[in-house]
Amino acid sequence: MTGAGAVLLAAGASGASGPSPLWYATRAGGTVSLVLLTATVALGIAAAGRYAPVRMGRFEVSALHRNLSLLTLAFLGMHIVTAIADSYAHLTWPTAFGPLVASYRPLWVGLGAVALDLLLAVAVTSAVRGRLGRRRWKAVHWLAYVSWPVALFHAAGTGTDTRLGPQLALYAGCLLTVVAAVWWRLVRAGMDAVRVRRWATAALLLVPVSLVAFLAVGPLRPGWAHRAGGTAQAPTPSPTAPAVPHQTPTPQQQHDQEDEHEGDDAE
Repeated sequence: MTGAGAVLLAAGASGASGPSPLWYATRAGGTVSLVLLTATVALGIAAAGRYAPVRMGRFEVSALHRNLSLLTLAFLGMHIVTAIADSYAHLTWPTAFGPLVASYRPLWVGLGAVALDLLLAVAVTSAVRGRLGRRRWKAVHWLAYVSWPVALFHAAGTGTDTRLGPQLALYAGCLLTVVAAVWWRLVRAGMDAVRVRRWATAALLLVPVSLVAFLAVGPLRPGWAHRAGGTAQAPTPSPTAPAVPHQTPTPQQQHDQEDEHEGDDAE
């Protein structure tokens, strides 16, 4: 192959290196999963406060809560499968379940793994609820509430569209929904459960303040892709692929490529 042909081939490969359909499917699956998890948590909090709409029985509220949980897991499965299938971040099945083992944004992908593990624990124990007993099942069920802020920070730290206005509005909507549900539950509880009120009020203040502070110093500032550990490994070339002169990118070039990948969905 001539030098000019090699240069043209390399340029074509570079031009085709934008986000794949799998990347968009991953982002869509993750976003829908977060919305469904928010609805599930908010409805669970409301149901625990004996909430029952006028036109729905309590058993219908429980069935809706269960179906939302299953739908959340379904979209979460789509999010994980497409993320692993996409070659950009080079994620594997161990990274989906094990925290801090991913090479791409290890902390923030790890938070997603923690949220998944917590939700799976809730799902498995709910399937054998009759054998566990109500007290043990309820103790494990609290992990669903813990998984929500973990998933929210995972989305904010990993999502390459966090800087977009619609995505920030979605995070704010999820946050306000859960905050409103918890506040309503505290008002319904009255002064009887003083200890629970203290812990819930602290969490009610801690999560929004922490998220706003994190966004301000993290994803909303330039260079977040580099600071978050967003350098994806280059794929191994196929033995049958034509030889193309390769140059190892400098750290600045890697940084520019990551920022370009983050900005693709904003165009």
